[in-house]
Formats: sequence, C-alpha cells, structure tokens
Amino acid sequence: MIATDAALLEQALTGAEDAFTALYRRRQGGVYRFALQMTGSTAIAEDVTQEAFLALLLQGTRYDETRGTVASFLYGIARNLVLRRLDRRAWAELEIDDECAGPEDLLEDLTRRESIEQVRQAVLSLPPVFREVIVLCDLQDSSYEEAAMALDCPVGTVRSRLNRGRTMLARKLRGVACAGRSIECSPKIS
Repeated sequence: MIATDAALLEQALTGAEDAFTALYRRRQGGVYRFALQMTGSTAIAEDVTQEAFLALLLQGTRYDETRGTVASFLYGIARNLVLRRLDRRAWAELEIDDECAGPEDLLEDLTRRESIEQVRQAVLSLPPVFREVIVLCDLQDSSYEEAAMALDCPVGTVRSRLNRGRTMLARKLRGVACAGRSIECSPKIS
C-alpha cells in the first residue's frame, strides 16, 4: 500500500529518513518546476527546492490536513521562498534556461525553441500575483483549492487572478506574434 503524503510527513517529522526520502522523491519535481517557472533560473529553482523541503522538516508540524494537501503546503513554502528571492534579485539578472530537446529538423527545432522562449518570457513578465496562479494552475495542474491553499487566499481570488493573468498572457503573446506581421495584426481602418 502506498503511503499518503500526510502519512509520510508525519513519519518524517518523527525522524524516519525513508519516509522523508519517499516524500521528497514524490514532490521534488513539482516544487522544482514551480520555482523554475516562477523565476526562470535553474540555480534559484534548485535552491528553493532544497530550502522548501528543509522548511518542511522544520515547520512540518504547522501543516493542517483540514486546510489542504501536503503538496499545497509545500507550494506555499516554495512560493514564499521564490518571492523573497525575487525581491532580492533584479529581473535583469535572471537567466532563462532552455531545456528543449531538439527534433531532427533544425528549422523546426529553432522555431519551437523561439516559441518556448517567448512563452517563458511572457510568463516571467507577468506581475508575481498573476504569474504564480498561472504557474500553479496552468503549468503545474494544481486545482483551484490547492492553489488557494498554497497562496493563502480564497478560491475566488485564485479564479479571478487566473482569469486576469491568462488575459494578460494572451495579450503579451499576441503582441509577440503580431510583431513580425504588423500588417495582419494591425486594426483595420475603414
């Protein structure tokens, strides 16, 4: 039988290293991707992931199963760490990593990489309150309830921010697409 995250956390807090290892292996990838998509930096994402799990061990007794999942609790910790990092660093210092595996066709690969980079840049350019809901709900597939717990806000606020964030993201991406085709994208004048 597979132990739940809550059971693994409870065991880890009593010193069971194997329980902590199992929980880490289960949730590390999601926390890392969240931090990477929020910052665009592999170095920060690695640090945030390690710090989030350390904080989980130190503050795990604060986890309340009635308020949400262990994953949501972890995302909340990671969110706070990311926001502290973003406050310390200037946006210009963030490095964008490209992890796209290239297909055999070089032109297709370059086009795909450019598109991925444009989406990354658009997501990174969103204000943090909108970026975090986009990352959690759209890129990490968290439910509204899980995102609300991670962000410590009502579900309605998550939905509102997600709607506004998606609108802002669509506008930014439409602007990028239109930059190369000014005639097609410009409004028609009668």
